[in-house]
Amino acid sequence: MKNQVLVKKYTQGLVNTIKDEKELGAVRQQLLDFKNMLSTQEDLYDILTSPFLPALKKTEITAEILAMGSFKEKVSRFIVLIVKNGRLSILVDILEFLPELWNEENGISTFEVFSVVPLTGEQKKKLEKKLERLEKKPVSLIFKNDPSLIGGLLIRRKNIIYDVSLKGDLMKLKEKIIEG
Repeated sequence: MKNQVLVKKYTQGLVNTIKDEKELGAVRQQLLDFKNMLSTQEDLYDILTSPFLPALKKTEITAEILAMGSFKEKVSRFIVLIVKNGRLSILVDILEFLPELWNEENGISTFEVFSVVPLTGEQKKKLEKKLERLEKKPVSLIFKNDPSLIGGLLIRRKNIIYDVSLKGDLMKLKEKIIEG
């Protein structure tokens, strides 16, 4: 739970500095590039997260690495901030939460759509239009595969779930049989 609060705090701070969708894409890509670099250089990640190395030294190392790359100043400051504060371990969570929080701040509802097989482009557009009518505002859909559904869809927005899956139907039937 504590990590979720930290992730939201840092992500909110970052979102507040981003001007538009184009800049969001650029910032997110550079953060992904940095994360990918750390995943290929495990020694560097270990150094930047070590409790034995002073924060000032970690900040200097991070600044040198960022200077060698073509990172924008905004991204560099953010990365240095999370390294300095010992929060590098939540970078992956920040990257995952960033588009959702951006959408929320801009009046766009984000839905996760789970299906057994990938949906076609036409099916995605149709679902998007229906959800926009339901929400009465723009929506953003994140598609994920879930073989356990057997068939149909499971659509989730925050704590609201629309279950139109075969698995969901079978669970309802099971409950009715148990109740008698």
